[in-house]
Formats: sequence, C-alpha cells, structure tokens
Amino acid sequence: MKNKYIKYSFWVIILAVLTSSCNDDFLEVTPEDQITKENFYQTEADFSAATAPLYNKVWFDFNDKFYYGLGDGRAYNLYAPYSDYIYPFADLTETGLTGPLVSAWGSFYNVIQQSNNVIIGINGSTVSETIKAKYIAEARFMRGTAYWYLASLWGNAIISTNSIDLVKNPIVNTSPRKDVFEFAIRDLEYAAKYLPVSAGQAGRLTKYSAYGMLSRLYLSVSGLSDNPNSGNRNQEYLDLAKKAAEKVINESPYILMDDYANLFKIDNNNNSESMFALQWVPNGDFGVNNTQQAYFALSSDITGDDAAWGYWTRATNDILYAYETKDKRRKATWMADDDFYPEINVSNGGYTVDHANTFVNVKKGVVGSTKDNSKISKQNSALNTYMLRLAEVYLNYAEATLGNNASTADANALSYVNKLRVRAGLDPKTTLTYDDIIRERRVELCMEGQYWYDLVRRSYYKQQEVVNYITGQSRGIIVPITYDAATNTAAVDPTRDNAARAIGAIDESIFLLPYPESEVIQNPLLNEPPVPYVFTEEKITDLFN
Repeated sequence: MKNKYIKYSFWVIILAVLTSSCNDDFLEVTPEDQITKENFYQTEADFSAATAPLYNKVWFDFNDKFYYGLGDGRAYNLYAPYSDYIYPFADLTETGLTGPLVSAWGSFYNVIQQSNNVIIGINGSTVSETIKAKYIAEARFMRGTAYWYLASLWGNAIISTNSIDLVKNPIVNTSPRKDVFEFAIRDLEYAAKYLPVSAGQAGRLTKYSAYGMLSRLYLSVSGLSDNPNSGNRNQEYLDLAKKAAEKVINESPYILMDDYANLFKIDNNNNSESMFALQWVPNGDFGVNNTQQAYFALSSDITGDDAAWGYWTRATNDILYAYETKDKRRKATWMADDDFYPEINVSNGGYTVDHANTFVNVKKGVVGSTKDNSKISKQNSALNTYMLRLAEVYLNYAEATLGNNASTADANALSYVNKLRVRAGLDPKTTLTYDDIIRERRVELCMEGQYWYDLVRRSYYKQQEVVNYITGQSRGIIVPITYDAATNTAAVDPTRDNAARAIGAIDESIFLLPYPESEVIQNPLLNEPPVPYVFTEEKITDLFN
C-alpha cells in the first residue's frame, strides 16, 4: 500500500485532535502547548483525545463518496449516470483506478494504522490496566470494523498491527480472507469484553456497540466455505450471531426511535438507536466534515448555496419497487414529487418537492441550509453517519434465527422485525422467510451503505442465486417510470423510451473489488497467493457466559 497511508504517526493523531475541536462532547479538545510523544499518553484524558479522531478524520475518504457509492450504488439502490463516484459501481465497471475505490482502501488502512498507533501508545503508558484496556478496546473496535470492510470487499488483505513495520517494508503478502475476518472478530471480541457498559460521552462506543458489530461479523463468516454454492451456513456462527444480538437487545440501553424520519435530523445525532456513528464537526474544516448532502441535494433551494449536485443522483426503479404502499421509510429516504419536509427551508414554511419529473432523488442525508440549522454549512451537513443502528441488530437476530431454514415463526424474531414494520406504518408479519428479511434490511437501511454487503454475505453460500438476482435488476437499461408518492407505486412510463448503458459482466468476479493499481505497483505481492496469518493472542472465550 502507498506510503502516504502507512506513514501516519503519532503526530497525525495529535494534529487530528487539535483540528477537530467543536462544541460537541468528546470532539471538543483544548490544545496543549509542546505536546510530544513522550509526554502525551500520561492520563485518561490523553487517551480520550487520541481516540477522538478515530470517529471522523480517518474515515473521511470512506464517507465522502465510497460509503454510499459502493454500499448503495453497487447494490443498485442508487444510480447517477454522470457521477463517477457512483456509476462505476452501479454499472459494475470499476477498476483499480476508480477514485473512490482507491480512496476507500487508503481510508481503511488509515483507520487501521491510526488505531495501531493508539494501541501502541496506550500500551506504553503507566496508567492503570483497566483504563488502558478501555481505550485499547475503542481502537480495536475501529480496526476490526475496517478489517471487516476489507475482507468483505477485497477478500485477502494485509494484516498490520504496527505501522512502523510497513514503513520499513511495504512489500508484504496478504492474508487469506478467512484470517482477515478472524482478525476482525478477535478485535471486536476484545472490544466487547473491555468497552464500558455505557458511553461516558455521547457518541462514544460501548461494549454493546461491539456485540452489535459482532452479530454482523458472525453472520458474514457463517456462510464462508470452499463451496460458494453450498446452500448452507455454519450453525456455530449463526448461534454466535444470535447470542451477540441478544446481548444488545436484552441488556443494552439502546432503544428504537419512535419516528424513523427523526433518525436523520442533526438534532438527533447520537440518539437512543445509534450504536456507532461517525461524528462530524459542525462547521468544521475539510476532513472532519460530512460532505454527503452536497452530492445528494436536488437543488440549491435546499442547501442555500451552490453545493447541491444531486439532480442526477436518483433512486433506481429496482429500489422503488421494494417499498410497500404505506411504508413511511420511502419519504424519509427518497424525495418524490409533492413530498413535504417542514425541517427544510423553514423560514418559508418548509420545502415541497416539485420538479415536475418522474425521477426520485435522495432525501436521507439531506438536511437543509444554515438558515435551517446553524450547524449546517457549505459541504458540511453536520449529520452523523450511521455505521451501526439497533434496527440492524434486530434484523441480524432474525436472520441468524432463520439460519438454514426456509421460514421461521420464532416469536422473538417476529417481534423485532415487526417493531420496524409497525414504525414504518406497515402490517406485522406472521412468518419470516429470507426474502422477507432481506427486503426489510434493504428498505430499513437504504442509503446507509449496507445492502451490497448483504448481497456479498449471501454470495458466500448461494452465489449463483445472487448472480441471478443482480442480473434481474436490469442495470443495463434505465426504464422511465411514473411514481406515485402517495402510494409508493412505480410504473413504467409508456410514453418514453428506455435508455441503455453498458455494464460489466455479471458473474462471480463481481464479489471482489480490484486492488488499487497504485498499491499493486508498489506491492506486487497483493496479486500473489495469500499467506496464512499467525495468531499469537489467545482468543477470548467468555463473552457469552
């Protein structure tokens, strides 16, 4: 990987801390004169300051375009025919030169190396072991999450626990996907054991954040085997996913928000449902700001400035077909004609969508202008980026409970899925199939960068089914539609012609991304067979006792 991503050191952490100040909780940091590596990791306050940038700055290049371009664009919830940070993924034509792909790879390793630096710095401190373990757990949560992404997207990846080693020798072998997943799981298991029960500051991680993320990771690896069409998942990992979800549901302080739309308003950052979110600095500098609204907003009538580039960034027909008639989540996720949003353009009585067209634009992540909320500024919505919500944990529980069965009537699984459906204004289910759960995941977490990973997870054991599903999305043809916002009904518009576009081949190759070309040039071993990773740390075994 490029040296620019592995040469981050102690000083990058300090600079990130000193430039991330704001009025919100732990991101507010008071600079101190003459900070040095030798005198920094001396107190718990130092640990807190060192881990703060792990919630924003290191994730910036991932959040800026890749989060949704890959998670929703590649899954074909979203398309934008003129935006090169979306259409290469939606059209399955990305290469090792695709900008957001290169940036995301760098961002993940930035997270990893910054986490490594924090872990090494804290380990060398004389502060009590209990306090040290708490903040090391925070860094390991971040590192483990980054490795989950790498394993899910690229499969084989370089496992690193010390950035200095890679600076000295960047030409190293990858480790196989199963080892990368296992490394991520061990990081998250450590986090579940040593993170606190409750967050000391709003937005910080808890042990239940780690249990929730573990429910995702256990589900991911449950289908891994040498046969991608085995049709079955490992019951041991399904049971672990269920147990991890149960820990969150039965013991944690997290509860669902009553109103789905309120989840995506700035004033509800770090709400009762948010288990892990990237924390962006209101009116902060580039690198600690949330740029997404600029790419999503339909017009400057929303943002109040010229950073509104979302006219051609639209919902696909495929995702619009997924919404049931009464589903309130559609309006909170996508803007259609005549939709009204009182929180936008407040001074004029709210914002009504009126573009006299048949397309549907992005709403989730679009929050208005600085006149609507002083925390909003140009190219900075100040809205947290959800990385894990309680709703996903409910769905993880249901999927783990369904397991290898065709359907389930498990009372708890039904209860958790139906909580989401009732909140969305829908009728409850009496049984659940995989199709029920995956559809619920798709609309509940739409535009939260998740659906592609759901498809990848399924491809580990039902690959041909997923290939057939993606083929059936008709990505090569944009079908003109009419859309009725009142009934969430999309229909083909017979007065307009289909628009064809070239897409890549749809086969097993789509489930792994190419390595960035620049990384392969520097480290040709990326394209060589992986070398098994040697785990030296004893595995934690008492998380569910």
